[in-house]
Parts: sequence; structure tokens; C-alpha cells
Amino acid sequence: MKFQSLGKGLESLIPKSSLANKRQDAAKQNGEQPQHKESVFLLEIDRIKENPLQPRRNFDEEELKSLAGSIREHGILQPIIVTKLEREGPSGIKVSYELIAGERRLRAAKMSGLDFVPAIIRKKTDNQNKLELALVENVQRSDLNPMERARSFDRLHNEFGLSHYEIADKVGKSREFVTNTIRLLQLPVEIQKAVVEGKISEGHGRTVLSVEDINQRMTLYKDILEKNLTVRAAESIGRQMKGVSKKVGKKEGRQPRQYFD
Repeated sequence: MKFQSLGKGLESLIPKSSLANKRQDAAKQNGEQPQHKESVFLLEIDRIKENPLQPRRNFDEEELKSLAGSIREHGILQPIIVTKLEREGPSGIKVSYELIAGERRLRAAKMSGLDFVPAIIRKKTDNQNKLELALVENVQRSDLNPMERARSFDRLHNEFGLSHYEIADKVGKSREFVTNTIRLLQLPVEIQKAVVEGKISEGHGRTVLSVEDINQRMTLYKDILEKNLTVRAAESIGRQMKGVSKKVGKKEGRQPRQYFD
């Protein structure tokens, strides 16, 4: 089945007079260059499957509603990215699509009642490239919470063999940022959840990790919550704990990564 390329069909989603300007404005807002060298197609929304490697797990319902309202008024300003899936069936080859990047836009488009969405179709890609593309987009848009970032970086490192330097280069961050982010997976699950829920910051999490003893980590974490400690105040207490730990000879090895659903 042949699909329409960028043209009149897309104007039903985005007013013709403002299509170019809105694309350019959206690109600037997201820190991107307003250019699309690849062809853009209108695809049936029901034929697009979610990306199983999507690093983002939490989608704020109110933000999605707000984006859906914007889409109803202005259309989708940035095409989603998909790859084509072909499966042979009794009646011939069945074509569907798998999302690579743009799940937030896709969800909001469904919420707004659209039947078609503008999309760039990439050649069949492997799992590593799917994860990289989804990760890069989410990191650039600051859509991932710290633990989602940590899990994604860890997968690229352990499953696909990328070094911390290579990951940093792909997402436009420093090697230290990647290393420190992955270290968050050494936090107890309870503290990881607190980071995700915003009860403590990523900086607090790194401070807790600076304490080697597991029991002291939990003590410091509870102090941060109960006393509403700043990162600097938590660091000061952490240094005191490390001093005590060295005196009594309590040293713990590197803690294994922990995951929660």
C-alpha cells in the first residue's frame, strides 16, 4: 500500500500557512536544527506499534493531555520515527510499523483522536540502534527520569558493549555524567524509587552512594527525607560517616545493580 508523502495530506494536520514556521520554531525550542532530509509520510496510527525498547517508562497524564490539546490546535510539528515491519500472511504481506522515537507524540496523537500521523520511515534497524535513537531523543528533550537514564546507559554498556565514552558521545554528555548515572543502579530499590518520585534528587542519590556501608546509606537517606537536607548538607554528613567507618574498619565492596519495575 502506497502512502502519501509530505504534502496536502499533512496540511489536514498542520495549517498550510504556518507549517514551515511552526516546524522551525519547534526545532529551535528543542535545540534541534529545523531540517528534514528524509521523506515524511502519513501513516495510519493504528498500524504503529510501540517501541519495546523505549527507555521511558513513566508518562505524565496531565502533560499528555496538554500535548494532545496542542496537537488538536496546531498538529504534530515534529514527525515520529518508525521502522517498517513486513509479515507474510494468508492474504499476502502485511505491513505495520514499529516506533523508534516519538512515543510521547504518538500517545498524545491517539488521545487527540488523530487517524494519521506524520512519520519518517527508517530502514530496518537492530535493537541497539532502536535503543540509541529512543535514548538520544529522550535525553535531548529531558524526558527521562534519572533511573530510566541509568537503565538505558547500562543496557548500552552491558548488552551492546558500548564504552562510557561512546555512550557519552552519542547522547552529548560527558563520560563522568554517564558513569555517575549508571552508578545510581547500585542504590537500594527503595532509594531508586525515591529518586524517580522526586522525593530526593539525583545529587542526593550520588551522595548516598559515596557512603560505602549499606546500613549507613539507609541512615543517610532517611536523614535526607526527615530533615529535608540539601545535597551539600548530606555530603557533609556522608563525609562524617565515612570517617567513622574507616576508623572501625568497616568497608563494603561495590554493590550490585538493582532494578525495579
